[in-house]
Amino acid sequence: MNPTIIFILHLPPPVHGASMVGKYIHDSSVINDAFDCHYINLTTARDLSDIGRIGLRKLRQFVGLLQHIHKEVKRLRPEFVYVTPNACGGAFYKDFIVVQMLKCMGCKVVVHYHNKGVATRQDRRFDDFLYRRFFNGLKVILLAEPLYDDVAKYVSSDDVYICPNGIPDTLYLNAVADKNNEVPRLLFLSNLLESKGVQVLLDALKILREKGCRFVCDFVGGETAEMDTRCFSDEIESRGLNGLVVYHGRKYGNEKEIFWQKSDLFVFPTYYSNECFPLVLLEAMQHSVACISTCEGGIPDIIEEGKTGFVVDKRNSEQLAYKIEQLINNPLLIAQVGVSARKRFEERFTLEIFENRMKDIFENLLMVYK
Repeated sequence: MNPTIIFILHLPPPVHGASMVGKYIHDSSVINDAFDCHYINLTTARDLSDIGRIGLRKLRQFVGLLQHIHKEVKRLRPEFVYVTPNACGGAFYKDFIVVQMLKCMGCKVVVHYHNKGVATRQDRRFDDFLYRRFFNGLKVILLAEPLYDDVAKYVSSDDVYICPNGIPDTLYLNAVADKNNEVPRLLFLSNLLESKGVQVLLDALKILREKGCRFVCDFVGGETAEMDTRCFSDEIESRGLNGLVVYHGRKYGNEKEIFWQKSDLFVFPTYYSNECFPLVLLEAMQHSVACISTCEGGIPDIIEEGKTGFVVDKRNSEQLAYKIEQLINNPLLIAQVGVSARKRFEERFTLEIFENRMKDIFENLLMVYK
């Protein structure tokens, strides 16, 4: 019989990076054929706006989750348990209870981080106390080498595995689309959150407008509690960007594909403190679209500066505007960077590569835990 693993992870809905990777693992024939896999959904949020909220419904759901985990561990007696915890805040306290219960039941535990923030809380006495107990005896999977600094106080590098995310390759043929855009087309694809760089990009676009640059920028993503359609429209109008910036709402599947196919440049100036390894950058590379992003989290491990994309300083609209202007005035460079980005995607970030990396890590863990 194959070794038994219990996966306690996030599954959609809501749709975000961690839940999408959770679904990839859940649906992976590579992983499911190699191990006796059992899955438990760690998600308690109904949608993106529900993430981080506390209520009686969530408390009842969490108690039920603990009971279910306890029952499955006793029934299956897994070789180890895989958990995708949150790094800080109230969600970490919930996941701390899950992991401590597993340890008390004698389980070996490996945690896979899709967010960061441990280092921002490690100087708080209470959080430091919990982190020391949480990480004791754990193996940790991180998405990129730069993210080790976030947990270095508590985890030896010998207990860390690096596994970059991957996404399905849907563009086996004709990966490079013919744009034929008379006016350069920019794309921002994320939920409307300030920390994802929405205002930073709008300020950069205002600078470009004032310099007489020609462009259209499509914003694709869901409304949030921070910014709804009306608020975003006010932000556009206040900068004189009507007609130059268009908001399309949330898009999936073929509807989203259309925007990738017609975009010349993807701009993602995130400074989100928990940003680790944004899958949207992998999507851009998959579609041979040159990227501009920031040095947040593991992004420098995704983008090779000047080769497969460009990195600018966080919250720096002037620098972002300069880089956008430089690129839209050099369409040949945009095309060359897009081709290189596609090649890097094929070599490092496909779903098949990710699945095999995870399989190798699990096999190594089984050897370690023997």
